[in-house]
Amino acid sequence: MKLAGIKSVENAHDDSIWAATWLPSTASRPPLLLTGSLDETVRMWRSDELVLERSNTCHCLGVASVAAHPLGSIAASSSLDSFVRVFDVDSNATIATLEAPPSEVWQMRFDPKGAVLAVAGGGSASVKLWDTNTWELVATLSIPRPEGSKPTDKSGSKKFVLSVAWSPDGKRLACGSMDGTISVFDVQRGKFLHHLEGHYMPVRSLVYSPYDPRLLFTASDDTNVHMYDAEGKALVGNMSGHASWVLCVDVSPDGAAIATGSSDKTVRLWDLAMRASVQTMSNHTDQVWGVAFRPDGRGGRLASVSDDKSVSLYDYS
Repeated sequence: MKLAGIKSVENAHDDSIWAATWLPSTASRPPLLLTGSLDETVRMWRSDELVLERSNTCHCLGVASVAAHPLGSIAASSSLDSFVRVFDVDSNATIATLEAPPSEVWQMRFDPKGAVLAVAGGGSASVKLWDTNTWELVATLSIPRPEGSKPTDKSGSKKFVLSVAWSPDGKRLACGSMDGTISVFDVQRGKFLHHLEGHYMPVRSLVYSPYDPRLLFTASDDTNVHMYDAEGKALVGNMSGHASWVLCVDVSPDGAAIATGSSDKTVRLWDLAMRASVQTMSNHTDQVWGVAFRPDGRGGRLASVSDDKSVSLYDYS
């Protein structure tokens, strides 16, 4: 397995790019790359040429996360303005605007069936679940306080929720917190199951294997990438190689590799059978906030975005 650079777009946004995801293809168009930036815009790019398709300006502060519905027709963007905007991809019409208190809207992910949008709740120490038919809040998954802590303890405030991930069967949801703990929930029962431990700094990104609903990959500011058996509460792999914070992680559609981005300005490709980094890409000149594999079978593609305002596209084979 290897990455080969295809194209980089300098100044793809007017400020740091914090988020990237792929919009699946529809009957009328191929997949698109969706990016979100501190310049308050969300932009869509043609997947092979990185040609700008359109730019949405609907937030009044920087965009922290973007999410794509599995059918490819709907997307969502969350912003530091505490709003989540849900919109029709082709018309750019706003479908819903979800409001939260300040510092309670971070990373978002649609569940595999597209029925629920999960939003990392930041300072609320919870994950909010929104029904995608009614756009009503249907559940709040709260992280319990550590055993033995008192309501007046400030330790609870450390469970600032930064990141979320769905298992491929949609039965589990994992979230990463500022203090390095990962919380796993049974979604159907709305029940907290357990914490996964091993990181000691913020977990800004995590993703489940597309084939194994037990296998979870996590990226942390402690410079490590972990593999967990999320059901058995076991750390089954620890991969190191980045020289600084690991800000993002994604898994390849074939489940054989992961890619990570770091504040050391590099993108790394990791072979999961070897549990080792097999390639380092140095296209960016600043920290890399997002990596995203294209999910369909149109030929392997990986995109990365950075504080340097650029988007890079790689062939993955």
